[in-house]
Amino acid sequence: MGLSNKSKLLIVDDSAFMRKLISDFFVGNANVEVVGTARNGKDAIAKIQQLKPDVVTMDVEMPEMNGLDALKEIMSICPVPVIMLSSTTHRGAENTLTAMENGAVDFVAKTSGAISLDLHKIKDELIHKVEETSQVSVAKLRKPRKMPKIKVGVTQPVKNVTASISKQTEQISIQPVNASKRNWSKSSKKIILIGTSTGGPRALQEVITKIPANVNAPILIVQHMPAGFTKSLANRLDQLSDIRVKEAEQGDILQNGVAYIAPGGYHLKLRKIGTAFGIMLDDNEPPCSGHRPSVDVMFESVSKFTEMDKIAVIMTGMGHDGSRGLKSLKQKGNVIAIAESAETCIVYGMPKAAVETQLVDDVADVDDITLTIMKYMH
Repeated sequence: MGLSNKSKLLIVDDSAFMRKLISDFFVGNANVEVVGTARNGKDAIAKIQQLKPDVVTMDVEMPEMNGLDALKEIMSICPVPVIMLSSTTHRGAENTLTAMENGAVDFVAKTSGAISLDLHKIKDELIHKVEETSQVSVAKLRKPRKMPKIKVGVTQPVKNVTASISKQTEQISIQPVNASKRNWSKSSKKIILIGTSTGGPRALQEVITKIPANVNAPILIVQHMPAGFTKSLANRLDQLSDIRVKEAEQGDILQNGVAYIAPGGYHLKLRKIGTAFGIMLDDNEPPCSGHRPSVDVMFESVSKFTEMDKIAVIMTGMGHDGSRGLKSLKQKGNVIAIAESAETCIVYGMPKAAVETQLVDDVADVDDITLTIMKYMH
């Protein structure tokens, strides 16, 4: 950082109007100063090398070199935390997910097309994300190595990973673990719950693509994302995974081997339908800690049903969503809680808050989370 101790921001957008508008957001900001702007991807790469910013905001769609091509080059020659500005169109959503896969830390959805005259509506979100993203370690932005998919059945022994997982768990002090593990029955009905935010799309790809098709539980996922993006995320994960992945719909009956992603703008809840469980989507209950969907709301809803044992997983993300809901889960029924380790989180916010409740049973690197989940499934 410069002598001022402020984070240095580079703004990349082909529209002079947008460059000025975003620059104005940071006038007088105590934590961030705009050190430059760039018109396109080529210009951005030159300016990053020259100005050494701590964080970059970049439009996805630009002439000469678009945001996606620029991002790939930036990550290979001069990696820096990048926030993409993206349109909410279907193509915009697809491009945004590709950008996250290629190393972008986060994105902000423009509210109305390429030149957003009402961008002030997302001003607070953009400022908050720039401030947080400027602290992300560059080492964590590299594209994760491709992991082979697990195509075997759930009877595969996983004792080889237990040692490394227990080693990680020893790093934090947890009191209630033994009690919860003593009650754990491998034969009871299970549900897997996953909550994540910043860095989540890549973390989910790492975890969901390794879950075997015959996993004996449904999976509920809350990823903080606006409407329009969660469907693209579900479709992408579905193509890469052995299990089925879909955006949750009102009234879906839970089935084993299916992952349901909460749609942007809706809380994901459960209700009993006869002997089965159905999904209830709620856009009336206000956002919880600024989020809808919220991990806390999902955890609290599922905590009411004690006939299922729960495996609750909290992965990379800003803030503390999930820790309050984890307390609700742990008060009722059998629950195993897994947190992603600080070593692999893009942002160690949500898992840190979960660990601080002292209700977490296992801490695992993102590439060990699937094995840790499966350890409790068989």
